[in-house]
Amino acid sequence: MIRVQIPFHLQTLGAAPAEVTVDVTGTPTPRSVVTALEAKYPGLQGMVIDPHTGKRRPLVRFYVCQQDWTFEPYDKVLPDAITSGKDVFIILGAISGG
Repeated sequence: MIRVQIPFHLQTLGAAPAEVTVDVTGTPTPRSVVTALEAKYPGLQGMVIDPHTGKRRPLVRFYVCQQDWTFEPYDKVLPDAITSGKDVFIILGAISGG
């Protein structure tokens, strides 16, 4: 089980709590975590990764073990601290504007 923390706006869209757990099939990667999250909470489908382009939505960030993984490859294997449940995979809504 992988722990995933999601921002408030995604909690609302997916009718999900702030922290959820997901089962990942195969190699645990950011892509497989998002896929498992979308399967568990269908309201989140396409909200993190655009289904047409396959790219992360512009105002969404990923944090793994307190490091910014936003621009890491989606198929990069997650560290043991995430897969063991010791640490949480964070999906963060970025803030923009001026």
